[in-house]
Amino acid sequence: MLPSRRRIAVAMAVLLLAGGVAAQDGPAQTRGLMPIKSPVGRVTAEETLASREVSARRVALVVGMSAYTSISPLRNTEADARAVGAMLEKLGFTVDLAIDVPLAQMKETIAAFSRKSETADIAMVYYAGHGVEAAGENYLIPVDIHVDDPGKIPEQAVSLRSVLGSVARARKLRIVILDSCRNNPFPASYDLAATAGMAGASATGDGLAAPDPAQGMLVVYAAEGGKVALDGEGEHSPFTSAILESLPRPDVEIGLVFRQVRDRVMSLTANRQQPHFYGSLSGAPFFLAGGDAKVADIADKAGQWQALKPDQAAQLASLAEEGNTRAMIGLGYMALSPDSAKFQPSEAFRLFGKAAEAGDAEAMFELGKLHEKGIGTPQNVPEVLKLYRRSADLGFADAINDLGFLYYQGTEGLPRDPKKAVELFIRAADLRHPQAMFNVAALIDDGVIPGKTPEDAAAYLYQALRAGVDDVLAQLTNRPTMFKPETRRALQAELRRNRFYTGAIDGDLGAGTQRSMRMAFGQTQ
Repeated sequence: MLPSRRRIAVAMAVLLLAGGVAAQDGPAQTRGLMPIKSPVGRVTAEETLASREVSARRVALVVGMSAYTSISPLRNTEADARAVGAMLEKLGFTVDLAIDVPLAQMKETIAAFSRKSETADIAMVYYAGHGVEAAGENYLIPVDIHVDDPGKIPEQAVSLRSVLGSVARARKLRIVILDSCRNNPFPASYDLAATAGMAGASATGDGLAAPDPAQGMLVVYAAEGGKVALDGEGEHSPFTSAILESLPRPDVEIGLVFRQVRDRVMSLTANRQQPHFYGSLSGAPFFLAGGDAKVADIADKAGQWQALKPDQAAQLASLAEEGNTRAMIGLGYMALSPDSAKFQPSEAFRLFGKAAEAGDAEAMFELGKLHEKGIGTPQNVPEVLKLYRRSADLGFADAINDLGFLYYQGTEGLPRDPKKAVELFIRAADLRHPQAMFNVAALIDDGVIPGKTPEDAAAYLYQALRAGVDDVLAQLTNRPTMFKPETRRALQAELRRNRFYTGAIDGDLGAGTQRSMRMAFGQTQ
């Protein structure tokens, strides 16, 4: 039998109470392990960095590059960007709009947006402009680029990697949309590989190389990597026209939205252009338009899927038939409904199994939980460990965190190994698993992890706050002395370094420090 997470929490007696229940300080207190749970205008970077941070649930950076000074200008990218920005604002996004900005301002604006996106539920970037690939790296081109030495193109452009990083820490949904796969604007003689000593690539081809986004991030190319996107004959490019038509449709789950974008572009271009998607959407359902805000307010992912309407479930079924593993997982969650009339454990087992066979890490984890609990299948501990390990090997943080529990406690076929458990907790924390970040901070505070300092613990606590889990904020505010004075002082210093705190570094997590923690969390007061 697998041990319960609550018993593990009592056994470790060092971290957050299971379920995140806040308690009052007292002589018999312990810290138990926390299990998984499951208007538009031009904004300068200086204005964003200088203003007091205000949390928004939806944020977007929209960039349009048109008036290039030394390479071919683009006809409709400014109109594309302005239209997308206005559309996203109507969908409830706080939009930063950057039109024809030079390199320095583009970098500053991306850095400011990255900070803003950390406390947002949804972060989206839309870029319309020139983009090139060099030595396997993609670059977005600002209007002031002036290339006399092709080897310096990377120095005069913004890497796509930095753009992906700007949304990477949003809490629920991360999307980057690129309408930039147009013809290479540089002369054919510019060969980056030959000129800059970069092996195996040049800037002479068209389009961008395929990206490698992190798990839970979707990157949308107007055309498949290495292919050219069309400008079109109208006010907007075919791709942007499809974005403007599809994203505002009410009550359409976002996975289906982008399928509609693909189909519309192919229709508009007589199949000459097909958008391509890289990475994956996060596991929860999202609706950019419509009356489904209540879905996002449900705390657990399974409950969000189970709250969907019948017509929305039909959307998922159509995607699942095409082999979409995320849709299969959503339907699997719905089959585990607490409503006895809708509870179909064998169907959930089938759907999670099919998605797991297709290589989906989340499905492997959920299938492992069914084996663990004996839902839809007899309990099978060896299969649980096999599935959790496969999911963890693919980088799924929930599986890594739960394996840490099992290694710490030990179970059938798995000898107790606290050292391995700590390694797994740190790995999950470094993947920004919120509870794992808090747990690692507490392990450091208790001296369980050699070589780690109070400053390391504070860095984990700060990032756990930024991740937006209520339990973390509640523990730090309701139990202000649960960490040692050295760690509390280091946390104050970390908050000061990030411009949330101006008080004394005294280890007293009083009203001023608690206010700064709420601001770091994303609350305005």
